[in-house]
Amino acid sequence: LGNGRAMEPLFAARVPAWQRAFEHWDVAASPDRDEPEWWAGAPSVTRDDSGAFWMAARMRTADAPLGLRGYEIRIYRSEDGVHFAPVHSIRREDVPIAGFERPALVRLPESGRFHLYGCGPLDGHWCVIRFDDAERPDGFVPSSARPVIRARPPTDPRGPAAPSAYKDPVVLWAEGMWHCFVIGILGLEQTFHFVSEDGETWQPVGPLGRSVLPLGGWHNYAVRPASVLPVGAGYLFVYEGSSTDWPDPSYNIATGLGYTPNLHTVVD
Repeated sequence: LGNGRAMEPLFAARVPAWQRAFEHWDVAASPDRDEPEWWAGAPSVTRDDSGAFWMAARMRTADAPLGLRGYEIRIYRSEDGVHFAPVHSIRREDVPIAGFERPALVRLPESGRFHLYGCGPLDGHWCVIRFDDAERPDGFVPSSARPVIRARPPTDPRGPAAPSAYKDPVVLWAEGMWHCFVIGILGLEQTFHFVSEDGETWQPVGPLGRSVLPLGGWHNYAVRPASVLPVGAGYLFVYEGSSTDWPDPSYNIATGLGYTPNLHTVVD
């Protein structure tokens, strides 16, 4: 076949791009213990005017009941987006809250200040929380957390169904307002859409019980929002899903891609 070195580009072209991308990688955040059920994950990343990267991640312990294992929102900073150093810690006992799930770190488009959202069972009810804004992400005050999206008690027990809890917010500024895509517990985990003018007071888009991407097909057990990215004409909707046919579908999840032209109706 000829010189092996000359053939290397041909062989490399046959390796899928995603596989080549993972041949060289770095760990951005590690769990505090290298043991089962200790995690560093659920990252949310943004940048400041200097180009520095800021990341909020949820730290998870094995030494707590399921659903209450997130013990800290840890803030990291990086100059290159690869090597991150911890610069701030928001511990659950400092809020106080029983546990954390995914945070959302976003930057205000005009002032340059930062929003930080979290979620967990504040006052015994799962909800989305917000901390006071900060000039830098290492300046968030843990005790400033308060609920901003929480389940609404039904006014009619025979009325339309609505989620009993909210968690794992994905927040972005687009189309002149704030948008939040969030997991709502309505029997199973589905994705719901809220909007806000100030990032503090949120209103649902459409009926409370109508998911932006209904359960079905390979994601008939759960649909969780992951990221929303502008693609010129509309937005790429990245989500997580799982199937009732899979073992342990709460943790055995896959990544799905959707498209939304209006930030509300998602085409799988």
